[in-house]
Amino acid sequence: MIVARRVLVQEAFRLEYLTLAWMSIEAAVAIGSGIAAHSITLLAFGIDSLIELASAVVLIWRLTVELKHGEAFAEDAERKASRVGSALLFALAAYVVVAAAWSLWTRQSQDFSWPGVLVAFAAIPVMWVLSGRKLRIAAALGSHALRADAVESLTCGWLSIAVVIGLVAQLVLAAWWIDSVTSLVIVWLLVKEGREAWKAEDDG
Repeated sequence: MIVARRVLVQEAFRLEYLTLAWMSIEAAVAIGSGIAAHSITLLAFGIDSLIELASAVVLIWRLTVELKHGEAFAEDAERKASRVGSALLFALAAYVVVAAAWSLWTRQSQDFSWPGVLVAFAAIPVMWVLSGRKLRIAAALGSHALRADAVESLTCGWLSIAVVIGLVAQLVLAAWWIDSVTSLVIVWLLVKEGREAWKAEDDG
């Protein structure tokens, strides 16, 4: 039984390292493209990627502690880290609301970004695969932290879809307000992601 759990933990490690690699690319491209195009949507997408990157780092540390000292030693740190991640997501949602409202008030336009739309499009299948595998392992391990991380990956997939739709609509319609409206759709997903991470620790 212990051997089987170690195999699952090692598989979780591999998934988190894949998450680290992808999120590093996604964050760099999205934030760089967002700054260049003055896009709130891409900036929010990139900052969310940084939060998920931090979540993966924390989970790798938590899994390392379990392998070395047992599952119980990691629980308190896991709970605190998840609460911090949730708070960061709520703060990001607040930023997006304020930035979008300012953009709509001042009628600021955004440029279209091909790198931004390509990285968001590529993230859709990557996140679906990663979230599905993480959810299966989380259920087998009974890990609330890994389940919360899987939900974050799943939400990132939905964020990617919202970003792609918004950027393509912006290209086709050439409307200055589309980026701001798309970013407000993302707010709902960010809040949902933050609540899921917080609720997972309460249930734990």
